[in-house]
Amino acid sequence: MESTYVILTSKPGVFRTEAGDGADIIETYDYVFYGRALAVFSIALLRREIKLVVTEETPPYVVNHVPSKFLEKFASVDAARKELAHLTRFGSMESALTLRSGAIAAEH
Repeated sequence: MESTYVILTSKPGVFRTEAGDGADIIETYDYVFYGRALAVFSIALLRREIKLVVTEETPPYVVNHVPSKFLEKFASVDAARKELAHLTRFGSMESALTLRSGAIAAEH
């Protein structure tokens, strides 16, 4: 499998997505919409097809194992960043996508 990148989504208080073995988190962003933290997005490098672990953060804490083959794939970190920017901007609505401090910002 050639290097591909995916965007992982977590919604604090609702669910979290973990990449696990076979993927490396490259960058993590906080998404705020009208002053409210709505999501955390991570760009991950897939080294192979994996199953992502999606865990609900409220009872009954259901855990799902989702094959990465269902995610949109990107050929570069930059392509994933562009898609993330596109997904989080809505005209003149107040939104912010902020790279977390200490996050890895690298081209692979």
